[in-house]
This record gives sequence, C-alpha cells and structure tokens, in this order.
Amino acid sequence: MDDEPLSQWAERRDARIGRLRAVPLLTGDGPRASHLNPDAPRAVQRWNGHMWEPHSFAANLAEARRILFPHATAPAPAPVPEATPKLGPGTGRHRKPQAP
Repeated sequence: MDDEPLSQWAERRDARIGRLRAVPLLTGDGPRASHLNPDAPRAVQRWNGHMWEPHSFAANLAEARRILFPHATAPAPAPVPEATPKLGPGTGRHRKPQAP
C-alpha cells in the first residue's frame, strides 16, 4: 500500500483550519441540509484542526451566508459583451465566419 508521508497529511489538515460552517439550531440527528429550514437560527462553527468549535450565531440562513461568504455580497461586475464573428450569408447550420 502507498502510504502518504505524515508531513503531507499534516499540511492538508492545517489547510482546513479556520474553515467555517453553519449548523441549524434544531433538535434532530445532526446537521441537516440548509434549504430545509431557512428561517431557523444557525450556529456558525470554526474548525480548529481537531473539532468544530462555536464561532458566532446567525438569526437565519441569509445572515449565516453573509458570515460564511463575506466576499460574495459584493455586486457582480457588468458582463462584457463578447465579440462574435460575422457569419457568411445564409441560414444553414454550417456557416463559416467571413475571412477578413
């Protein structure tokens, strides 16, 4: 069997430290899909390398997403129109662009 060196495993583990997740504060069997109860309060947890620890709280899914993805709230830039090549005359599927 090809075992990976401990140093590579430790680098992979350390890369995940600080990752956040939002867990609904509902009774039941562990974390559930976020879309099931979007108005339920959320506990935001942070991975410390060994276990998930409390980080903050959110009133609902929308607020939890603002905490988890702070850069996603910025408006998207306006799309730039693509320069499409002019096609030759006709309506066939296999038209080729005009040569310059």
